[in-house]
Amino acid sequence: MVIECFQDYESVSSRAAELVCEAISENPGGVFGFATGSTPERLYELLVTHYQRGEISFDRLTTVNLDEYIGLAINHEQSYATFMQHHLFGHVNVQPDSIHFPAAVPDPSVFEQLIQNKGGIDLQILGLGSNGHIGFNEPGSPFDSRTRVVSLAPSTIQDNARFFDSIEDVPHQAVTMGIQTIMEARKILLLACGPAKADAVARCLQGPQTEDVPGSCLQAHSDVTVLLDEAASSGLNK
Repeated sequence: MVIECFQDYESVSSRAAELVCEAISENPGGVFGFATGSTPERLYELLVTHYQRGEISFDRLTTVNLDEYIGLAINHEQSYATFMQHHLFGHVNVQPDSIHFPAAVPDPSVFEQLIQNKGGIDLQILGLGSNGHIGFNEPGSPFDSRTRVVSLAPSTIQDNARFFDSIEDVPHQAVTMGIQTIMEARKILLLACGPAKADAVARCLQGPQTEDVPGSCLQAHSDVTVLLDEAASSGLNK
């Protein structure tokens, strides 16, 4: 595991964009896993800029997203499909039939099969929940879990309420890549910023590997790069 610490969110995002651009240049026909949430927003803005400069192309990539809410229409303003379209896919030359999200219907295992058929994930981008979740794998998720329907923890619903008109509007279920699915990615890039993530970062990176802290599984992966700002790294034993 490589841990890199930076002064602020902008520096984390710039370094993340550099690494993703390198990965795309090295493997322009690869399978790239994307995450949603506020943390990767600036990363995606920078990737759009690199694309507009002609430095990278998405036209041969296959994209797979970590998760999606259940109960929101695909064009709902808070669906993750809409998020990705707004922040990245709608501004680059990714092919529409190369964009994939997990779905509860007809069967979440269809997404697993798609990943296998594409040869596996080459680079998976991750954020980190304040309770240590990755994707929507909440505390208690088995390390051998696969793509499946999950119930969201109260803390996750609370964290995501800022994106909705009220907390009552936040979906209580989602479909998510499993932890084992994520761990089978060849490379993983984890981003975490802000003081609210400091405790989760410390438990994931330096605590025991336990299903109570889903992100702690990453300690066992052979190729993980973690990018943190000063606030998120404040709980680490440096």
